[in-house]
Amino acid sequence: MHANAAHPTELWHRLDDGRVQCDVCPRACALKEGQRGLCFVRGCEDGAVVLHSYGRSSGFCIDPVEKKPLNHFLPGTPVLSFGTAGCNLTCRFCQNWDMSKSREMDSLAADASPKGIAHAAASHGCRSVAYTYNDPVIFLEYACDTAEACRALGIRNVAVTAGYVSPGAREEFFACMDAANIDLKAFTDDFYKKLCSASLAPVLETIEYVHHETDVWLELTTLIIPGHNDSDAEIARMAAWVVEHLGPDVPMHFSAFHPDYRMRDLPPTPPATLIRARRVAMDQGVRYAYTGNLHDGAGGSTYCHACGELLIERDWYRLGRWGLTADGRCGHCGAPCAGVFEAEPGHWGARRLPLAPSALAEVA
Repeated sequence: MHANAAHPTELWHRLDDGRVQCDVCPRACALKEGQRGLCFVRGCEDGAVVLHSYGRSSGFCIDPVEKKPLNHFLPGTPVLSFGTAGCNLTCRFCQNWDMSKSREMDSLAADASPKGIAHAAASHGCRSVAYTYNDPVIFLEYACDTAEACRALGIRNVAVTAGYVSPGAREEFFACMDAANIDLKAFTDDFYKKLCSASLAPVLETIEYVHHETDVWLELTTLIIPGHNDSDAEIARMAAWVVEHLGPDVPMHFSAFHPDYRMRDLPPTPPATLIRARRVAMDQGVRYAYTGNLHDGAGGSTYCHACGELLIERDWYRLGRWGLTADGRCGHCGAPCAGVFEAEPGHWGARRLPLAPSALAEVA
């Protein structure tokens, strides 16, 4: 482990029994000297909680922003994606388990300073940087310092998170972000407890906080798992909650599960299930519902909620017809389309461009 791997943090407090408690997420891990929290990257050292993954990443890649997924935030533009190791959830179905479940710091293959990441994004024409792969709330200090460096260069910041974060950390983290996709994994506490060792309420609180108390653009994603969260009734309850508590304009994405990590005994999600979930959500009043992980032109495209006109045509991550005006309205009827849009879409397409560690060398 590098000598600078232990980075000081402030979101913790001492307990009467001599331990220190991490205050980043609802787990409130109480740690003795030398112990790590469940996330593994935050631990007790010299009587304080430190972050062990600061400045080190599991990899970098330039993606279409639609892959986060964000369909209403700078469509067609490239985003520099990176993450670290560890996670504060224990999802048995994790699709990024090789990074998020890692307990080996050597899996962090690249050294990268916040300024190095910002300059790499700028030099490759990225409009934003995404904190993803594992949950960025556990490397909050690294993410926020990187976000500050990005903003200095006019680059925006995207959080891809499960939203399992405590109020104080929530405020600090999302103050650094410009957009977020929050993973609403299911709509029952039983699912969260059995499959994630967590609870639903803090996630809903985070979603409401982001939407109502920040300027962060918000979209939601649910990985549909056969037999666990794929019933019409649960999807309808989830969508109804979104409309009631957030309004009809927050986009919802329904993605396909594939057998992985500790749930290899289940079949992949049938495309028809995602198409049905999208329809159920729209029947509850969600204006922008999308299917993911499949070629579905209708389910991946954006339509005007007022007249039904095609506004943004998508096939997978590739954009086609563009029907928005320069101020983000339907070119046919003039109704506004919720989101963060520019006069013209980007042209990155569906490319995926991995970056070598040398690309992250800091520019003086």
